[in-house]
Order: sequence, then structure tokens, then C-alpha cells
Amino acid sequence: MWSSRTLFILAAVGSAVGLGNIWRFPYITGENGGGAFVVVYLLCIAAVGIPVMMAEVLLGRQGRQSPINTMRSLAQQSEAWRGWSLIGWMGALGGFLILSYYSVVAGWALYYIYLLASGTFVGTEAAAAGAAFDAFLANPGLLVGFHTLFMVITVFIVGAGVVAGLERAIRWFMPLLFVLLGVLLVYGATSGGFAAGFNFMFSWNWEKLTADGVLEALGHAFFTLSVGMGAIMAYGSYMPNKASIPSAVVMIGVLDTLVAIAAGLAIFAIVFANGLEPGQGPGLLFVTVPIAFGNMGLGVLFGTLFFILVTFAAITSAISIIEPAMAFAVEEFKARRWHVALVLGLVCWILGLGTVFSFNAWADVHVVGEMTFFDFFDFVTQKVMLPLGGLLIAVFAAWVLPKAVVKAQLRLPGGRPVEVLWEVLIKVAAPVGVLAVFVYTLYHFFFQ
Repeated sequence: MWSSRTLFILAAVGSAVGLGNIWRFPYITGENGGGAFVVVYLLCIAAVGIPVMMAEVLLGRQGRQSPINTMRSLAQQSEAWRGWSLIGWMGALGGFLILSYYSVVAGWALYYIYLLASGTFVGTEAAAAGAAFDAFLANPGLLVGFHTLFMVITVFIVGAGVVAGLERAIRWFMPLLFVLLGVLLVYGATSGGFAAGFNFMFSWNWEKLTADGVLEALGHAFFTLSVGMGAIMAYGSYMPNKASIPSAVVMIGVLDTLVAIAAGLAIFAIVFANGLEPGQGPGLLFVTVPIAFGNMGLGVLFGTLFFILVTFAAITSAISIIEPAMAFAVEEFKARRWHVALVLGLVCWILGLGTVFSFNAWADVHVVGEMTFFDFFDFVTQKVMLPLGGLLIAVFAAWVLPKAVVKAQLRLPGGRPVEVLWEVLIKVAAPVGVLAVFVYTLYHFFFQ
């Protein structure tokens, strides 16, 4: 078990805070009405993200096994269909597949630590920064090397166990992540572009908030908490019995949102101070941001710190998404964690080569339609498996698991009114919200 409630919270925040928090949340906030989008996003976190996360944690703590065996056991206890164990299988497989390409992208951040520290981007311009990123993606040897390095770090941590590996990593990485983020936020505030960055993210433009923007807020609120893939269920199985699930999950949601907002303010303050246009995705993180740091005083130091921050966020997410598969293999085969970690890491590494080559040698190879190997894995896991897993978790906790079990695990404060609110959210709001995102995503994929 985690040694304390605080460690569980830090571990879950580490799982939730990943590459998407660093660049995606700030950008979609600015593009969808700023403060108006934030309000809708927070409502979605409260109505969908937190209830589903509470459900996943309570399932994990009640089962005290890997997500696969937890769902199998709870289905038997509830005298329900044995097929509910599919939730655990889908989560473990989804996390495993996600790590295969997540490791490759996280390897980019590792490489950029070196580039920023060596002064590569000092005085650079947009064309040169873009060319450097394109050259990196075109070099499979470099991509494989840093993909390998990141995977070795992940395997080393998860192989060491819950206390010696996961907990020790969380004790170091999460406080350092918060410190680095604070330093960069102060640096951004003194860069001269803080006001412009703040306005970009929080100006109240209700007219820019469309129906698509609301669904995007709903989707990000669900995905940012890492629910639906078994990672939070696995972490919940290590949660002490005395710890309060509602208060812990609310704290996780608050910290995850604060990290995303702080990262956005820090990034966009620096971007606007240099008169640059905020890009999206890899273009912002690996082209625009290096240009900004390369043309600022102490840019080498703070640019290096920034990519160390990104790497820490990636590591804390990676060790959580492989844990469901790890826990199941240890239970099922009575194997040592080190042996399982090495095998899972090797298979993930091999699958990751498909993502590496998607950016160079296999760029013209399409698995389905126009999707490359990387696009296909990303779509199947993020757009299909995760929302489907989250939907099934909400339905199982709300309609299948005995109410007495739910009540005993949650121990909701506030009496009957709070219990009614919980039932409305988990039985109606959360499933409908996740289903809306699922249908909307598939509709856009097939018909637009």
C-alpha cells in the first residue's frame, strides 16, 4: 500500500499530469473563449471527471487486486455478468499500448533537455527551430535512442515495486515538478508577456465558446484525470482503508487543473514576450517554446528546466499507465516484478518502433484510411478504449455494485443530500457526458 493518503494523491496527480497538461489545456482554453471555457471545464470536471474517478478508486480499493482480477472478483460478488472483467482487460491493454507511443514522444522531451542545455537554440529563429525538429523526427536512430532511454527509466521504477519504486519516484518527482513549475511561472511573470498570456487564456469571450468547445471541455475533463484505463483503479488498490476517497479525488482534480493553468500561464507569458504566435501540439512544445527560451536572458537555464519539468510529468504518467498490466502479470503468473517489468518494457519498446518509423520510414504507410501506425494506436486507445472504459466503470459502480459496498467505500460526508447528488452524477451525468464525447468523436472521425 501507499504509506499515506498524501502519497496516493501525489501518485494520482502524477498520473493525471502529463504532456497534455503542458500544452493542450492552455491552447484549447485560449481557442474556446478563455475564462468562459475554464468555467465550463471546471463544471465538467465536477460533474463527470471526479465522479468517474471516485468510482474507479472505490472499485480498486474494494477489489485490492489488479484491475482485471478486481473486476472479475467484484462481478462475482455482485452476482453479475462475468464479462464485466472486460473493463480490466481493456484498461490494461489500453495503458500498455499508450505507453508504447507515449515513450517515443516523451523521448523527444529528453532530447530537448540536451538541446536546450547545450545552447542549440540561443538566438535561433523560427525556420531554424522548425528545421531542427523536422531533422530530429527524420532521424530514426535518435528517436529509437531516446525512446529506449525513457523506457529503461520507466522499467527501472515500476520494477522496484510500489514502495521502493513507485512511491520513491513520486516522493522525488512530484515535489520537484511543482518547484520547477513555480520557478518557470515566476520567470514567465517577469518576462514582460504575462498580461498577454493571461488575456489569451482567460479573456471572457462567450461568443467563442461553441457546442464543439463544450464537448472539448467535457472530453478534456475526462481524459486529463487518466480515468478509464485502469491506472487509477490499480493505484486505488494500494490506497489505505482510512483515507477518504471523496476528499482525495477532489484534491487530485484541483491540483491537476492548477498545474495545467500554471503551465499555460508560464508558457504563454514567455511566448508572447517574444512576439511569437502560440502554436498547437508538438509545434508549440518543440518549436515555439525553444525559440522563446533561445532569445531570452537565462534562456538556456530556464529552457533546460522547462524540459526537465515536461520529462518529470511524462515519467509520472508512464509509471501509472503500465501498472495495470504489471499488477495482473505479477498476480497471474506469480512472477517477480523485475521480470515482468523487463518483459512488458521490451514488448512496449518493440511496439514503439512503429511510432518511431511513423515519422520517417513509414510516414506513407497507412494502417487504416490515412492513419499511420502512430495515428491508429492513438485513436484506438484515446478515442475508443478510454472513454468506453470510463463509461463501463461508471455504469458498473452505479448500477451493478451493491449500494452497501459503494457507501462503505466512499463514506460520503453531508448525509443524504450528498448521497443523492452522487447518485445523480454517477448514474446520469457522468455516463451521459462520457457517451456524448464518445459519440461525438466517432461521428467526427467517420463523417467529417
